[in-house]
Amino acid sequence: MDRACEGDETRQRALDLGRLPVVPPKRNRLTPWEYDRALYRRRNEVERLFRRLLDVMFIGFIHFALIVERLR
Repeated sequence: MDRACEGDETRQRALDLGRLPVVPPKRNRLTPWEYDRALYRRRNEVERLFRRLLDVMFIGFIHFALIVERLR
């Protein structure tokens, strides 16, 4: 989860499924909740790692496609 989907319904669904949401509340929320800042930071690091891996895989696929096209 991220701040974009930090609504009450989404948060409650995560809790019902036995998940601990670590999303910080939006700044304009009237009743903000406490969250684990360290765990939220780690979640963000993992998210950025997957983004970098996807970028590398995409570039590798483009290179592969260009090599196949050149060998035709």
